[in-house]
Amino acid sequence: MNSVLRGGGAALLVVWLSSASGSLAQAPQSSPHHTVVAADGIQWKPLRPGAEIAVVSGDPNKEGSPFVLRFRYRGKARIPPHWHPTDEHLTILNGTFRLGVGERGDESSTTALGSGAYAFVAAKMAHYAWTDGDTTVQVHGIGPFVINYVNPADDPNRAVKK
Repeated sequence: MNSVLRGGGAALLVVWLSSASGSLAQAPQSSPHHTVVAADGIQWKPLRPGAEIAVVSGDPNKEGSPFVLRFRYRGKARIPPHWHPTDEHLTILNGTFRLGVGERGDESSTTALGSGAYAFVAAKMAHYAWTDGDTTVQVHGIGPFVINYVNPADDPNRAVKK
């Protein structure tokens, strides 16, 4: 099931990458020439316990729209296997982000990315991640930013029936 990333509920790659509920607020408006967003001007929204998301620029829900998002994780967080229909560019702003490729979510098969590291994940490539402590990741790409969970039960926006 597809989930357009929405602000308020998920991510552990989410915790990432889990996705969120509600609409993501748009970043501050800019002049046609440049945009400046001060660190204290970033509006964080809860994603799931231990994770927050912020739209820095653009509209991640809009087709063809360039966007910049940030994910902020507290402590060790797990982002279940998922994929996106568009390319994803990740920059680790602080902390350690462990990125793995595949549908299993094997922590021992991840690559540790520290502050300043960059990773590219091609469209439709299944991947997952872990954080080892407080970590902030910046994601940029072209919308819409959609999270497709390998296991639909990992989607925090999906009601799990028992």
